[in-house]
This record gives sequence, structure tokens and C-alpha cells, in this order.
Amino acid sequence: MGKIDVICVGAAIVDIPLQPVSKNIFDVDSYPLERIAMTTGGDAINEAMIISRLGHKTALNSRIGNDAAGHFILERCRQENIDIYSLRMDEGVDTSINVGLVTSDGERTFVTNRNGSLWKLALEHVDFSRFAEARLLSLASIFNSPLLDGNALKEIFIRAKAQQLLICADMIKPRLGETLDDIREALSYVDFLFPNYEEAKLLTGETSLDGIADSFLACGVKTVVIKTGKKGCFIKNSETRLEVPAVKGITAIDTIGAGDNFASGFICGLLEDKSLRDCALFANATAAISVLSVGATTGVKNRQLVEQLLDEYEG
Repeated sequence: MGKIDVICVGAAIVDIPLQPVSKNIFDVDSYPLERIAMTTGGDAINEAMIISRLGHKTALNSRIGNDAAGHFILERCRQENIDIYSLRMDEGVDTSINVGLVTSDGERTFVTNRNGSLWKLALEHVDFSRFAEARLLSLASIFNSPLLDGNALKEIFIRAKAQQLLICADMIKPRLGETLDDIREALSYVDFLFPNYEEAKLLTGETSLDGIADSFLACGVKTVVIKTGKKGCFIKNSETRLEVPAVKGITAIDTIGAGDNFASGFICGLLEDKSLRDCALFANATAAISVLSVGATTGVKNRQLVEQLLDEYEG
């Protein structure tokens, strides 16, 4: 145990990416690929793995089953030096497995298990005892685990603030028709929110970057960081408004996990007291490396890769 930099709360699953596939995959009886491999996936484990590789001590707080997929996740965490004291393995729960269908241009669709561990992660599985040991809490994706609803998030964030943790949160599109009002109170505790443009547009009903950011700021979020894909990111708070362009010359092979890598890079910047612009540059470089390989965590193997690309990016 001991002191940790980041607690990542959220999903830890197994991904099976199939790449490249075409949209007519069901028009043939057999669809051969060069390679099919099993990897870890899920927002929280993706963040924990990348943040750990970038040099910060990270704990994973998630729920998995006592099955082959769950033990695979445990072993990968041990290999990556991730603190697994708060990774709960339960009998009677199936570890969630996602099959990702990835096209040649990097777009993807997931086939998921709606009864898996990702859907069974609840407030009772959050290890509040670790909060006193950490500097930052990352709620890896709002809406990803439906049992972590607005009230549960509020409780988590209140307990985090009681320990003076910096709170970061990513998000996905609502799974069960949730609205901004459902999480409005919880958002008032968030220091940094990392939605992508499409997710944020859907949730807020706004189309401009300023309009989207202002909607979240009105909820009490301190700083909004909107991921704008190939364009980079847009940052706004009460004092700052800036756009930071993406790394140029990157041809995406697989965009799975790009947002998780971006959040990981930004979180590392915050831990290192970088300026907002430098946090964004580091995050953009981390995300750029991630899309050059198949799988959410195969690209960013170490910090040196990010530093090298960052030197070229800023040069």
C-alpha cells in the first residue's frame, strides 16, 4: 500500500479488438484476420496503466469476477506495477468482455456484455479507505457504470474532497437516458472534466465549444477540457480560454482508448504542476502515440516515447 498519486475508479475489463474489419463483415461466412489478441480494457484500468507507465504510483479501484478474464486482469496489473489492493474480485460476477470491431480508418463499435462486472460496479465497491493516501481521484467515466449514478458520484466526490483530493472525471454518452440534471450536483465537486465534443454536445444540447464549456462551468465544474479529436482540445475555466492543437502528421490505426490516454497524460501534467497548456500538450502527445497501435494501452509503452513526440510537437 503506502502513498499513491492517483486512484482510478471505474471499469476494468477484457478487450478483444478485431482489426481491420469492413462494414460488410456479415456478408461472408469466414472473415480471417492476421491476429486476434486479448488485452485489458476499460476506462479505469486504461488510465491506471498509462499513468503508471508515465511514472506515477497508481491504484485501481474496480470490480471483476473470479474467472479467467478476471485473473488475466490481475496479472496484467501486477506486471504494470498498479496497486490492486482496491481491485475487488467477486464470485458470481462475470468479468466484462468487450469485442471491438475496428475499421481500417480507426473507427470502432463494441459488442458488450450487459450483465458483466462493468454494470455491477456500485458505491459499495468504492474503497474510501484509500482516499487519505492519494493526491488525485480519477472517476474514469461518468455513465459507464450505471450503478454509479448522480447520487453515488456525489457521495464519492464529497468523500474525496474531505481528503482534499483533486477530482478529475471523464465521461461517455449516457447509457440509460441520463441527463445533465442527473449529475449536475455531482459535477459541482469536479476540478477537471474531460468530455469529448460529441458526448458533451449530446449531454448539454449546445453545439459551440464555448456553449458546451459554459454549461458545465454553470454546474460548478472548475475547468472543462473538451477533447476535439484530430483538432486537439479546448480548455475553459473562469480565468482561461484556450485551444491546443493536436499533434500533426498522425495517421490513426486504432482510436480505442485515445480518450483514456489523453486523460492520463493530462492527469500526469497536473501531478507535475504543469500549466494548463503544457498539460494539454502532454495529453495530446500521449493520445497521439496511443492511436498508432491496436489496443487501448499498447502504444504508450513508456514516458520516453511521449517526451520524444512532445519535443517534435513543440519544435
